[in-house]
Amino acid sequence: MTRFLLALLLPTLAQAAIWPDAIGAYRRTAASKPVLADGPLWDEYGLRESETATYENGSARFTATAWRLQDSTGALAAYYWQRPGKSEPSKVAALAAETAGSLLLVHGNYLLSFSGYKPTTPELDPIVESLRNLDTTALPALPGYLPSQDLVPGSERYITGPASLRKFNPGIPPSAAAFHLGAEAQLGGFHGPKGETVLTIFNYPTHQIAMQQAASLGKIPGAEVKRSGPLVAVILSPPDPDAAERLLAQVRYQAEVTRDERVPTLRDNIGNLVVNAFVLTGLLLVFCVVSGLALGGSRAFLRHFRKGEDPDAMITLHLERR
Repeated sequence: MTRFLLALLLPTLAQAAIWPDAIGAYRRTAASKPVLADGPLWDEYGLRESETATYENGSARFTATAWRLQDSTGALAAYYWQRPGKSEPSKVAALAAETAGSLLLVHGNYLLSFSGYKPTTPELDPIVESLRNLDTTALPALPGYLPSQDLVPGSERYITGPASLRKFNPGIPPSAAAFHLGAEAQLGGFHGPKGETVLTIFNYPTHQIAMQQAASLGKIPGAEVKRSGPLVAVILSPPDPDAAERLLAQVRYQAEVTRDERVPTLRDNIGNLVVNAFVLTGLLLVFCVVSGLALGGSRAFLRHFRKGEDPDAMITLHLERR
């Protein structure tokens, strides 16, 4: 009977609510699974679960949607994709955007969206603390290589496989990108005097793979390609070739070299050394006192129970009589 009840409860436990019962003064009134408009893309970004909840406070009402991705990279990619047009950066998180009536933010591998109400930081803290299966690995460094000058706001997209490449830059064939070799890409649009230019930067595990794929990407008709370390920047059929060259010149890989350094410990603190010396001295004094008392006590015990015999008497051989 217990196993039967457990089998019935397992699906319910597996689909436990992401959203809490209350956010500030609002109470949750309904919950459902959101409709996914592009299933293959969500699958590629590593969607694990999602939930939409409705909250009400009297006549006030708003909806909140959460997507749990496989890792923080998937959350970053989904954030760029789902970010509303003409949104402004928000200070509630490192990756957050807001409009007059909505808020979108990333916390670890979660993408959280609020429509109709923008929770404050004190209201968000208990929400993010209650998130299950949280992944807080560092975000990829690739977005930092996208030039900021003349970047079209909100045009950034992160590409992790064929589905996102087909969605955001279908002119590049997946075979040339070679995602099976571990490639990821950052895309952005840039203003130019003759129109917008789309720049895609691929990141490969090694310089050798990047060199190999730069040759493959260069075979695409109308493609302008530049390699910098493990990065390969691609622009397809630019409206202004000179502007494209200037844009490609801004993509520069900078290697970060780290070396092992000795980490100071408590033993390196002279104050701790002096304190430890006093402690050792005190322990030695206590040991000497205890040892002396033990030896003296044993001598007194022997004198008391061995009457007429001095336990400390010296044994002499009297050799002078021979």
